[in-house]
Amino acid sequence: MTRLFNLDFQLLHDTVLLAIAIFFLFLALSYLLFNPVRKMLKDRQEKIATDIDTALADKKDAAALKAEYEAKLKNIDKEAEQILSEARQKALKNEAKIVDEAKEEAARIIQRANEEAELSKKRAMDEVKQEMITVASMMAAKVVAANIDATVQDTLVEETLKEMGESTWQS
Repeated sequence: MTRLFNLDFQLLHDTVLLAIAIFFLFLALSYLLFNPVRKMLKDRQEKIATDIDTALADKKDAAALKAEYEAKLKNIDKEAEQILSEARQKALKNEAKIVDEAKEEAARIIQRANEEAELSKKRAMDEVKQEMITVASMMAAKVVAANIDATVQDTLVEETLKEMGESTWQS
């Protein structure tokens, strides 16, 4: 018998048996090795998917936090400006208060000085009056001592008034 490519029945039989054996071996190895490897790969794939989802969620949270912080930074500038504005207003109020107090104190000092000047003026007027009384007494003593007539007396009074000044006598 002539064989085609050296194929004989025994070779075909061995090939079929080998194929069946490889198939069962594949099934056994698939159950023993491939399924755990597939399970491990599936678990790893799920873990990677979970990590990706977590990373995306963290990225969204980070973006939200970043936006929030940027908004806060913008608001911080506004708040700082507002605080500075309030501080300026308080400073202006304090300045106005200090100026008002200084004006009041100056007015009190001026009033006290005016009162003291008025008292000094009154004392001076009292002293002038006392001086006039003293002069009048001396004049009366001279008139009595000299026993002079009324014309001489009028002349002495006129001279005394001129010496003292008419404005002093009238006030």
